[in-house]
Formats: sequence, structure tokens, C-alpha cells
Amino acid sequence: MKKNRAIENSYLSTFCMELHILLQAGITFGDGILMIQDDEPDKEGKALLQRLIDSLENGSQLSTALGEAKCFPNYMTRMVEIGEKTGRLSETMKALSKYYDNQSRVRESIKNAVLYPAILLVLMLAVVIVLLVKVLPIFNGVFNQMGTQMSPLAAKFMQFGGWLESATVSIVVVLCVIAFLALTAWVIPYVRKKITELFKNILGARGIFGEIATAHFTSAMALSLASGLDSGKAVEMAANVSGGIKSIDEKHKTCLESINSGVTLAEAMRNSKILSPRDSRMLSLGERSGTTDTVIADIAIRAERNVQEAIDRIVSKIEPTLVIVTSIIVGVILFSVMSPLMNIMTTIG
Repeated sequence: MKKNRAIENSYLSTFCMELHILLQAGITFGDGILMIQDDEPDKEGKALLQRLIDSLENGSQLSTALGEAKCFPNYMTRMVEIGEKTGRLSETMKALSKYYDNQSRVRESIKNAVLYPAILLVLMLAVVIVLLVKVLPIFNGVFNQMGTQMSPLAAKFMQFGGWLESATVSIVVVLCVIAFLALTAWVIPYVRKKITELFKNILGARGIFGEIATAHFTSAMALSLASGLDSGKAVEMAANVSGGIKSIDEKHKTCLESINSGVTLAEAMRNSKILSPRDSRMLSLGERSGTTDTVIADIAIRAERNVQEAIDRIVSKIEPTLVIVTSIIVGVILFSVMSPLMNIMTTIG
């Protein structure tokens, strides 16, 4: 893991849990990270851990060492610093482990939701192209030998197939350029982040993006409150993590202003429409009973479940839609070819 290179959420989750275990066992971070380094198979991972060890041996605190490594998220570094100041570092590391595990699962779900329909779409398009470019000319030859012609619709399909075949080189070049740009956007974090922000701002807080923003915000709130932050600071920290959409940033700003004016957390989140009335009512009960962090954690779990259900709904609609549309296209092509042949067979009979 090179400097300034983003670390995967799954690695962060495991690393935070390992640090939590070290704290529970009473092992110093220097000795503990050295033990982790011995079992680290990746050379870049070993180099990263060595930078942490060097910083700790020079007397730096863990939060300072994480910041100097220039690989760890700013949110993680700030939360660790808060945990150090409040004396709740062990709880913070455990909460961070859970937080990054949730983020990893959400990202994996989104990736799968995009990948499988994309593969299905490519396969379906390949079937249609083969029909247009290879199969229709064979039928055309058969019809010519029989002294007849294909239907006008089938002839149009074959003409389009001929255009596709003549433009193969151009199409391949365009597809390669698109694939290169997509790969570049996927590999380079900065480009991927900018593209994601563009889509977020275009679509706003509607649908899946709104669900994901709510899940990120409530998860970050649960972590911040568990680390000992007050409501205002927790909202500010959570907003830094889950922002990026203009409409959602406005909600966060409204919520923070309400809290600063003396409104309770539940009322502020209800008025800013960050939480539903039901969740706000539950949070209000949590505030009255002194279990705000527990209630927020429960709301975060349900928000993450809602994201997964929303992704499943999208996939369940996309896949059958692709199959149905492609089946109709293939059916129309085959029917346009077979109908003249059926007429001929009827005449012969």
C-alpha cells in the first residue's frame, strides 16, 4: 500500500478489529502492529505497518501515526483522536471495524448490482448481433434459391446487420475507448469520486442514493456517539462522511443549525427530514431514556438493510426486463424471417 493510496474498507475493518483486540489484551500498539506485520503477506502492507511502527516508536500517538502514514481515511484518523481524548479508544476501534465492514458490504452489493446486469446485457446484445450479421444472410440465401424474398422487416434487419458488419472496426474502437475510460475511472480514486459526485448531484437524493446517504449518515452518527461526541459534533462528523449531494448537504446543515439553536437531536433530524417520523420518534424515546447511541445504532442497521433491499429490488427489475426486451427483439427477428417461409410451406402443401 503506497502513500496516498486509498485502503480498501475490508482491510480497514480487519485492521481496526485487530487494534481493538490488542487494546483488550493490554498489548501496546507498537508491539501489536509488529505482530500484525509478521503475518502480513503483502509487501506494501508491510511497508505501511512499518511506517506506523516507526511513528509509534518516536512517541507519536496512534492518531498521529495514522495521519502521517497518509493512507488512512481522515474520518478514521479523527475518530481515533477523539477516542484517545475521551478514553474510549477500544470502543472506538470496535465501532470503526463495524462501520468499515458495513461500508464494504454496501459497496460490494452496489458493484454486483451493476456487474451482473452489465454482463447479461452484453450477452443479449451478442445474441442479437449474431442473428443480424450471420443468421439473416443465411436465410436470405435460402429464400433466393427458392425464388422468393424475405419480408420487408427482415430485409431492414439484415440491412442493419450489414451496416454493423461494415462498421465493425469503428465500433470496436469506440468500445475500446469506452472500456478504457471506464477502467481509468475505476482504477483512479479521484476520477471515480468525481464521477460518483456527478451522478449523485444529477439524481439528487432520490431512490438508492438517498437510501445510501441515510445509511452512511446514521452509521457515522452511531460511531461518533459511541466515541463520546456530543450531538452537534456527531452530526458534523457524520455530515462530512455522508455528504456530497446538494440536497442532502442542505439537510445536514439544517439539522446542525437546529441543534445549535437548542433543539433536541430527534427533533432536529425529523425537521430536516434526515430520518422518517417513525425513526425520529424512536430516537426521541432513546434521548429520554439515555440510550441515544443504542437507538441510532439500531436505526443504522435498519438503514443498511433498506439499502440492500433497494439494491435487490433494482436488480430484480433490471434482469427480467433485459431478458424480456431481448426475447421480444429476437422473437420479432425470427418471426419476420419465418413468416414468409411458413407462407411458402402453406402454398406447397
